[in-house]
Amino acid sequence: MSYNLLKGKRGLIFGALDENSIAWKTAERAHEEGATFVLTNAPVALRMGTIKTLAEKTNSEVIPADATNVEDLQDLIEKSQEILGGKLDFVLHSIGMSINVRKGKHYTDQNYNWTQKGLDVSALSFHKLMQTLYKKDAMNEWGSIVALTYMAAQRVFPDYNDMADNKAYLESVARSFGYFFGKDKKVRVNTISQSPTPTSAGQGVKGFTGFMNYAEKMSPLGNATALECADYTLTLFSDFTKKVTLQNLYHDGGFSNMGVSQEIVEAMED
Repeated sequence: MSYNLLKGKRGLIFGALDENSIAWKTAERAHEEGATFVLTNAPVALRMGTIKTLAEKTNSEVIPADATNVEDLQDLIEKSQEILGGKLDFVLHSIGMSINVRKGKHYTDQNYNWTQKGLDVSALSFHKLMQTLYKKDAMNEWGSIVALTYMAAQRVFPDYNDMADNKAYLESVARSFGYFFGKDKKVRVNTISQSPTPTSAGQGVKGFTGFMNYAEKMSPLGNATALECADYTLTLFSDFTKKVTLQNLYHDGGFSNMGVSQEIVEAMED
């Protein structure tokens, strides 16, 4: 069902890799709700994924860009405004990567070159993106910038490794830069802390299936899906959330406020 929630709005969506991606689902739903947008991902990710299919489906153009490279971001934002015919109304940052996780390095035995690369891709890229948007005055007033995060930024999830630190940094950047974007440009900046979701990135975390099942049993409403996250993201892009900014918004079926659930207690008694 379409509500024309984003009719006439222009945007930029980072991180759609395949149809499991939250960014992919967000692009599909934004298109259904009347938005036009540019899709972008790192050149290597474009080769690995199937983003051209999404571009055709949503009548969008794809611009390769390395989100850690300021020149790439400047070029991307200029080209996006040319393609879309004006300033942007929404931006989704859906980027995260840990080489330590990928290569099976324990948190207590990090390769710090990999740690720095992961921080740059997962968190510092958000500051670089917003700084570029800010300096170029590329956002319309009452525009919305959203980044995806996870509750490991606040609490211990041992196998989430250095991504937990990356997400903590990401959330801090959202608040700190969000202040200036709000005060100077009337643009809102928020993060969505999503349930564990079986995306290509999420499934790379050790013990993911067990943790998904645990979160499902802990959450009164169950885990939020990628499509449900896309729908929630759209509400933040819409005009109905104009005064929501500097927030880390939990979209997790209630998991973040739980201590223990009846199902977990019963499972432990067996």
